[in-house]
Amino acid sequence: MTIRHKNGLSWFEFESYSRYPLHQGIIMRRGGVSPEPWRSLNLSDINGDTRENVIENRKRIFECFDLPVPSIFDVWQIHSNTIICTDSPRPLNKDHEKADAIFTDNPDITLFMRFADCVPLFFFDPKKRVIGIAHAGRIGTLNRIAEDCVKRMNTRYGSQPADIMAGIGPSIGPDHYEVREDVIEHARTCFKELDGLVIRAKDGSTRLDLWETNKRILKESGVEKIELAGICTACNTTDWFSHRAEHGRTGRFGALLAMKKDTDD
Repeated sequence: MTIRHKNGLSWFEFESYSRYPLHQGIIMRRGGVSPEPWRSLNLSDINGDTRENVIENRKRIFECFDLPVPSIFDVWQIHSNTIICTDSPRPLNKDHEKADAIFTDNPDITLFMRFADCVPLFFFDPKKRVIGIAHAGRIGTLNRIAEDCVKRMNTRYGSQPADIMAGIGPSIGPDHYEVREDVIEHARTCFKELDGLVIRAKDGSTRLDLWETNKRILKESGVEKIELAGICTACNTTDWFSHRAEHGRTGRFGALLAMKKDTDD
C-alpha cells in the first residue's frame, strides 16, 4: 500500500501501477474547503455542499497531479452496468452522461469518479495503453460490472484479460457491510458458491464481502493481476467518506487515472 502527500492532499496509489507512466490516485478527504459534514475535500454537491466548494476541491486535486481540469472525463453514476469509452474530455459546461464505468486510450484525458463506500475498480492494460475506472456498489458488483469492463476492453481495444492489471480500491469492508437476505439471494444468482463472499456473523447479521466478490469476478473473467487496497472506508472516516458510517450525511472522495504523455516504461 502506498499513501502519498502533496500540497496538503493525501491519496492512495496502487503499487502495481507505480512503475508505469500513469497519474493515479484515490484521494482522501483532507485538504479541501468544504465544511462539516462534508469535511473537507468533497467532490459532490448532491448532499448539500455548494458547487463552488466542489469546484475548488476538484481544482486542488488536478493542480496536485499537474493536470488541467479541462482534461476531465467524468459521469453521473447511477449504479448501472453502463460503460462509456471516450476519445475526448467532457466539456465543463456540458451535462454529465450517465454511466458507471469509463475507459480511454487517449493520454489527453483524465478519468475521474466519485465514491463513498462503493468499490473503485481501476483497470490498466500496459500493452494496449488503455485505462479505466468503474464504480462497483452492491448492485454493480452483483451484476458483474467488473466482468463487463473486461469484455469491453477486449472488444473495443483488443485487450487480453491476462494483460489487464486491476485494482480494488478503498471501500466499505466486509466487517461493516451488513445486508438483507434479498441481497444474498441476488448473490446466489451470480455465483454457484458463496463461500468466502458471504459472512454470517456471531450476532446473527449477514455481511457481503465486496472486495472478495469483485476479486472473484475479475479472476473468472481471466484477469490474473489484481491488487487489493484492503482499506475500509467505514473504519476510517477521518480519511474517507463513508455513506454507511456517516448515515448518509457525508461527501464523496475522488478517484483519478490518466496516462502520462511521451514517457516510456
